[in-house]
Amino acid sequence: MAVTIQSEPVSSASEIAEVRRIGKADIDWALAEGWRDFTAKRGDLLFIGLIYPVICVLAAFVTFNDSLFPLFFPLVAGLSIAGPAVASGFYELARRREEGVDSNWWHFLDPLKGRSRTPIAMLSLMLAGLFIGWLIAAYAIYTLTFGADGPMRASEFRRIFTTDSGWAMIVIGNLVGLGFAAVAITLSFVAFPMVVDKPVSAASAVATSVAAARRNPSETIGWGLRVAALLALGTIPFGVGLAIVLPWLGYATWHLYTRLIVR
Repeated sequence: MAVTIQSEPVSSASEIAEVRRIGKADIDWALAEGWRDFTAKRGDLLFIGLIYPVICVLAAFVTFNDSLFPLFFPLVAGLSIAGPAVASGFYELARRREEGVDSNWWHFLDPLKGRSRTPIAMLSLMLAGLFIGWLIAAYAIYTLTFGADGPMRASEFRRIFTTDSGWAMIVIGNLVGLGFAAVAITLSFVAFPMVVDKPVSAASAVATSVAAARRNPSETIGWGLRVAALLALGTIPFGVGLAIVLPWLGYATWHLYTRLIVR
């Protein structure tokens, strides 16, 4: 078991929770505990994880035409921004299992019915704003780089990898996308579990999430890279692997939260 080595208040403001200093071992522990949660008795929740693969397929049908095709990859990649909101039910199940109380599948929806409903809605709107901002930025990058050579058609997909403008779009798009992902993780990786765990406002939860990221910058980056790698693996083939990856990451995020925050 990993050992947390240090804790201190991150702010004198009462609305910000006390944040611990963690290490790589804590991240590994959170992922291991998340996997135990998933394998323990969560097979009945695979259908929730399948929501993302279905969304990926729908995105393909919607965008596989000449006018919307440039938005296909930004749309699929940007869906990960909504992950913390979708995983709120998994935080609740992990919390109940931790406390040794009933944690059947129907408790997945508890956060949407109780005191957490309003802050979860506010946090979800925040992530929706980031998602829309990412789509706007992605389309602007396409227009200024690859789109300058003429509209991209689905039948000409390989042009992306055989032209300078295509590679410019890939590099710039990935760098900007990395920035959006970093902002999303910083604002949400503690905020969503926190509003499920205790009666706090969305603003307080976001402030605590930012404080946790500031106190653990390298660990936050490490967590983000692990999340990105697992999500990328989960998209193979056709997003089916996300049915396993998303619940796993949901449970693991809860356990990481319990290491980061003094409850």
